[in-house]
Amino acid sequence: MSKAFLGLGSNVGDRLRHLRRGVQALRRVGEILRVSGLYETEPVGGPPQGLYLNAVLELQTDLTVFRLLQGLQAIEEAEGRERTVRFGPRTLDLDILWWNGETMRSDMLTVPHPRAHERRFVLEPWSEVWPDGSLGGRSLASWLQTVGTGGVRRLEGPGWVAVAVP
Repeated sequence: MSKAFLGLGSNVGDRLRHLRRGVQALRRVGEILRVSGLYETEPVGGPPQGLYLNAVLELQTDLTVFRLLQGLQAIEEAEGRERTVRFGPRTLDLDILWWNGETMRSDMLTVPHPRAHERRFVLEPWSEVWPDGSLGGRSLASWLQTVGTGGVRRLEGPGWVAVAVP
């Protein structure tokens, strides 16, 4: 079994519903071990767009990292994700932040996520589900101290995923 940390985000339509449906679908690709609280965040980069809802979860799976990536992309597409503008708005965004402590770079995937250490909207929920976690030889907590404090607001605890949606 492999362990992954995934970032989740949505800023189009019913953002909370998209995230909840994404979590439900992720239960088909592995076992969800922990889920962070829900955060509302300002967009970073890209065109002008609405606020995001973000979270991080820990997943245990027997899929390979590339099969997991394919599964995540299928889940995004099922929620109406369109890849037309880089860093543009999205119904559902699922990113592999970390995979078994491995480092890899290919045309399809780079892990750990290359910009995770720069983004408070990733680090804050990630450190919530993995308080002793590290990235690039540094603790998530120390990375969190290097990013600005603005643009990220915790809305609620991990209970946000408890509501089943059609």
